Amino acid sequence: MDVRHTAAWVGVTAAALLATTACSAETTKKAAEAVQNADQIMAALTRATDRTEELGSAQIETTTELDATGGEPIAMDGTYSWGDGPAMDVEMDTAAAQMSALQDDPTTRVIMVDGAYYYDIDPQPSGPLMGKEWMRIDVSAVMGEAGAENMAATADPTAMLRYMTASTQVKDLGEETVLGKKVTHYRGSVGKDHINKSKLTGPEKKAALAALEAGGGKLTADIWVDGEDLPVRIAQTGAGMTVTMDFVKFGATEQITAPPAAETGDLTEQVTEQRDAAIGQ
Repeated sequence: MDVRHTAAWVGVTAAALLATTACSAETTKKAAEAVQNADQIMAALTRATDRTEELGSAQIETTTELDATGGEPIAMDGTYSWGDGPAMDVEMDTAAAQMSALQDDPTTRVIMVDGAYYYDIDPQPSGPLMGKEWMRIDVSAVMGEAGAENMAATADPTAMLRYMTASTQVKDLGEETVLGKKVTHYRGSVGKDHINKSKLTGPEKKAALAALEAGGGKLTADIWVDGEDLPVRIAQTGAGMTVTMDFVKFGATEQITAPPAAETGDLTEQVTEQRDAAIGQ
C-alpha cells in the first residue's frame, strides 16, 4: 500500500472514529438529559405531594365519567378533606347521579365522613326513610369491604401523587394555563412493578396494589402543578372511570361532620343485599 492509500485509509478510519465518538457523546448526553429530566419530574411531584399533604383540605370541583354508561358526567363541587381521613361535603347533579326519585332539587348534597355516605333527600312517605332528611349508606355497602379499606387509604389526592413518584413513565408535557394559573402538565402511569420496586412504605404499597387491582392493573394520571408546588388539577383514569378534580382553594375549610342521627335513615343493609345479589348473578 503506497503512502497515498495509507493516508486515505487513516483518514477514513479517523473520520469513522470521530463520527462514532461524536455519536456516543450525543447518546451519552441525551441519556444524561433524560435522567436529569426524570429526576426533576420526580422532585416536582414529591414537592407537590408534601405540600398537598401538609394543607389537608381544599375547595374542589370534580367530574366523574363512567365508561360503562357513557352518559353525562357527574359533577360535584364543595369541600374535600384528607388530613384526618377522607371526608367530603359536596353538591352533585341530581339527575346525572340518578337521584331524582329521592330529591326534587337539581342538586343533591352529599357528605362522606367516618366511613359512610349521607345523601340529603326529600322526606319519604314510608319505609326506612319516612320523614327523614338524610339517607345513610356505609361505604363498604357500596364498594365492598376491600374497596372501603382501599378508599380509606388512597382517597386523598396525595395518594396518586405518591404513586406517580414510583413510576418510571411520567412525562413533562410543558406549560399550560389551568384555572387561570400557569402550570406544568405531567402525564404518567403506574403498574405493579413500579410499586413493588418503589420506596413507598409497606402500608402504602399494599394500598397502591389494591388501587391498581381495582383499576385493572394500571392507573394513569394527568397532573397539573403550579409555581407554588400545588396541584391545580388531577385527572385519574382507572376502574372504568375518569375522575377529574380541580383544586379551587387549599386549606381553611370547615370541619365535616355527619348529620344528626334523628334526621337520618339507614339503608346500608338494603344496599348490601342488592350488591350481593348483583354479584351472585
